[in-house]
This record gives sequence, C-alpha cells and structure tokens, in this order.
Amino acid sequence: MLGALETQWVADQARSLGFSLCGVAPAAEFPELERLPQWLARGYAGQMNYLADPRRQAPSNVLEGVRSLIVCALNYNTSRPHTAVAAASSSSYRHKDGSQVSSEWPGDAPRGWISRYAWGADYHGVLGERLEQLLTAMREKFRVPFAARAYVDTGPVVERIAAKHAGLGWLAKNSCLIHPELGSWLFLGVIVTSLDLAPSLAPGQPPQPDLCGQCTLCIDACPTGALVGPGLLDARRCISYLTIEHRGSLPEEFRAAIGPHIFGCDICQDVCPFNRKAPATGMAEFEPQPAELFAPALEWLASLSEEEYRRMFRESAIKRAKYQGLVRNACVALGNAAPTLAPAARQHAHVLLERLSASPDAVIAEHAAWALARLLGG
Repeated sequence: MLGALETQWVADQARSLGFSLCGVAPAAEFPELERLPQWLARGYAGQMNYLADPRRQAPSNVLEGVRSLIVCALNYNTSRPHTAVAAASSSSYRHKDGSQVSSEWPGDAPRGWISRYAWGADYHGVLGERLEQLLTAMREKFRVPFAARAYVDTGPVVERIAAKHAGLGWLAKNSCLIHPELGSWLFLGVIVTSLDLAPSLAPGQPPQPDLCGQCTLCIDACPTGALVGPGLLDARRCISYLTIEHRGSLPEEFRAAIGPHIFGCDICQDVCPFNRKAPATGMAEFEPQPAELFAPALEWLASLSEEEYRRMFRESAIKRAKYQGLVRNACVALGNAAPTLAPAARQHAHVLLERLSASPDAVIAEHAAWALARLLGG
C-alpha cells in the first residue's frame, strides 16, 4: 500500500486543479449499498432503470483489481439568491405549509426556476477534464502500472457514499452529502483505480459524524413529499426526477406542486442550515450562461423550437431533460403561474398555450391543455 504521503499528494494535486475537496476511500463493500436492492424493489427509482445495474452494489464490480476510490468535490454555489427568494416573479408557488414564496423580480412576465447546478457549463465536462488531468499527473508520479477510470455521474458508482467513506462529509436526511463548512452545493467525481492508496480515514476512524440532529427542514419543505423518511428518497415524487428524468406525461397529482420548477429543484438544499453560510465558488463556469437561465421567462422557454433548444443547450446539463421534457415543464409552470398573471401576461400565455395545445407532440399538447385549463379557471 502506498502511504499517507502519497494520498496527501493526490489531494494536493486535486486542489491545485480547482477541486474543493479530495479524499480516498478503500474499495470496500459499503454498508449503505446493502439497502440498494430494497430501495429498488420499492420502485423508488422510477424510470431510472440504470440504477439497477448490479455493478453499483460494490466497487469491485466496476474495475478488476480495484483498490481505491479517489473522490473529488467541486463547489458550484454562487452568490445568487436561492429558490425561496427567487421563485417566479408572477408565480403562485407556495411551500408545503402553504406559505407564499416571496419574489424579487418586478414585471408581469411569469418566470420559472432552473436548478442551480444547471445554470452554467455542463458539470460533466468541467469535472471530467480536471479528473483526467489528475490522472495524467498520477501516471507521471506513480511509475508502477495501474488501471483507472474516471466517472462524473456517468458510471456505476454511488459517488456520495464513496465521498462519505473518503471523509468528505455525511449523508443528510435529504440524501445529499453535506460538508460542515461547504454545505451540499458540491459536484462529485470519482476515480476508480487499482492503485492501493492509503485511505484518508485512518483504520478504525469513523466517517464524518451526522450533524443533522433533530432537524427535519428538508423533509418538511419538500412540496411533493419525496423524502419519505430520513435519508430515504422516493424519486417518483421528487421534482428533480419529474422534471429531468421522467419521460412522457407527468402524474397529475404532482403538477401543481411542481410550481415554477422547469429543471430540477433546490428546495431541500435551500432550507438546509449548513447551506446558509456556504461559500460561493469563484468559477465563472457555474454562473448562468446565458444570464437568462436565472429565473427564466416561461414563455421564452415554452416557445423554443427544437432547433433552438439543441443549439442553446448543447453544452448544458439541461439537455438531459430533452426538448419535449423542457417544453412540457414550462407549460406546467405557466399553468401554476396562472392565478397571479396580470392581464397582458395572461393574454400572452393564453395565445401560446392555445398554440402548444395543438402541437403534434402529444405530451406537449396534453400539458399545454392542462395549463390552459388552469389559465381559464377550469
């Protein structure tokens, strides 16, 4: 086994490449993964069939001869407001307890919400490039032959569990990894390698203790009740899943609760006390690109042609939702904004939704008709 000095060298290299955190976990069978089959059996994965890949149940299934998992984290927080103060300017979005979400945007145009992580450049590329640079440096440093693969949310590795066992934080009640100083606004990338690196946690040293205590703010704030227990997420109810991963028609029972969200949801992280003083990143890549993606106008998004969508989001994580999904979501958000629209905005939305309800795309047409019915008071 390589010693602690070599592990520290890897961590230092990672930080020199811009990573906020870096730790090494042994390629063990993590106890949290033992619950994965039961979670899948309950149907909590929804349409995400890739989560049933048996390789996810143990790092040894991912790479022959694997000995270590190098986990790197990158802060993507910005100084811009959170959902609680940046909900759509004309939206009637409310918290689960019925309290109105305040807005700081003037004007009548209804606006939606895109999850903070998708505002800027596609994180897969931003982290992936740095992980490859780290691997290059490692091959120059460690002259012995070794195998390695780098993953950024692209392989059969549960990054947040590996991060916990690499000493980077604890798994919170919303199932996110939380670092005591950086909070949970963290992208995670993993290098799976046959190098036998000393783990960041000394033998017998437990992972970062869970500091959530009795707090249930994340569970209480979820508009759709997706957090069915501490650390237990039913993805089928999660706004992030519904607006990004779910294909086809959205369940009607969740449409109103989706509020202004058109891609992802940050609510359970917004309300987390550990994110109140989380530092902002200095990386320009994670600022909204273009600026209109911060609280974007719903009519603009719903009016995009498929060609415009492809051109605009070619290098964005937003492409994950696909054209149909994004327009579908914008229609739902327009319907949810209906009660508070001023007359001019109401007329514009009426014309747009009437046109989209005649779309040859059955999914878009269905959700536009649903939104139009809400606009007309149906």
